Amino acid sequence: MTRLELWNGDICVLEVDAIVNPANPTLWMSTGVGGALKRAAGDAIEFAAVRQGPLELGDAIITGPGNLAARAVIHAVSLDRDRRTSGAILEAAVRSAMARAREIGAASVAFPALGTGVGGFPLDDAARITVATVRDEVGRGQGIERVIFALRGLAAYQAFERALVEEPEAVPARPARPADLEDER
Repeated sequence: MTRLELWNGDICVLEVDAIVNPANPTLWMSTGVGGALKRAAGDAIEFAAVRQGPLELGDAIITGPGNLAARAVIHAVSLDRDRRTSGAILEAAVRSAMARAREIGAASVAFPALGTGVGGFPLDDAARITVATVRDEVGRGQGIERVIFALRGLAAYQAFERALVEEPEAVPARPARPADLEDER
């Protein structure tokens, strides 16, 4: 059974198989979690990501970790070009990140609070969507043993804590189509 854990601190220092970066379609890493990952990992991580872009909303790609203790970084496009997001985009990004984690055989994955920083998405809604989608995804297959929600600050920690104790909600069996993602912006 997969363990879902909360951690309050810098996602860049976690020793996990994969860290999820909340990316934009161009994959440039300038602010928020992406900026922190780039500062800790080195510029090569950004260059490796940008070479694989641009991506559609909700898609994800994998790069090496640079100087991070993680084995890989999964760049999940959770923000549009104007740094906005929606519930459907967040769900699709989480599903894509989990799929990439399974592809590389990751046993442990760290997620930040996607879309809540520069994206401005409400913490409680982001937490509920992320936790419900992760629960649905880990129920689909084996391999991922541990998911860490790596958060900064009390408000984010408490939002994810509430989402973890709630009864799991049903989430759609398939990710939204790209057209659905565009409609939600």
